[in-house]
Amino acid sequence: MAGERVPARPRAGRPAGPGAVTMETRNEFPLPDLSWEPTAEFWAGAARGELRIPRCSSCGRLRWYPEAECRLCSAEPLAWETMRGTGTLFSWVVVTHAFLPQFADLTPFIPALVALDEDRAVRIPTRMVDCDADSLEFEMPVRCVFRPLTFTGVDGSVAAPLFVPA
Repeated sequence: MAGERVPARPRAGRPAGPGAVTMETRNEFPLPDLSWEPTAEFWAGAARGELRIPRCSSCGRLRWYPEAECRLCSAEPLAWETMRGTGTLFSWVVVTHAFLPQFADLTPFIPALVALDEDRAVRIPTRMVDCDADSLEFEMPVRCVFRPLTFTGVDGSVAAPLFVPA
């Protein structure tokens, strides 16, 4: 059933029982929860091929990660805006070992942080695609592309903003 939460297995060496810490995940994990209000517009924009980031309606600063109130002025209202989808590569790593089975078919892959041109303090967690890891450089220009996010053993896909060298 879509959206059904299933209990995670206890970690190796950890007893299950009274007082044990458990974690619940959605059947669609690690796909994002498209209905989660703070990021629903981000994912709705991605489905339309738009990179959407909220802007504080009071001070005008971009607010990423979307929080209840602005870090700068403490105002609550925000308005979502479409970004150009360009930026620079701030940080990345090459993952060669999948720590979760859902990522096994992706290895090696390159999770990254991209600083947006509209505001370099806004850094989008993403993945670099269509490039060789050895060709990546700090602050190299990148641009957004939208691709289906899929995982082994997980039904469905989600349009996601990924980045390529510009």
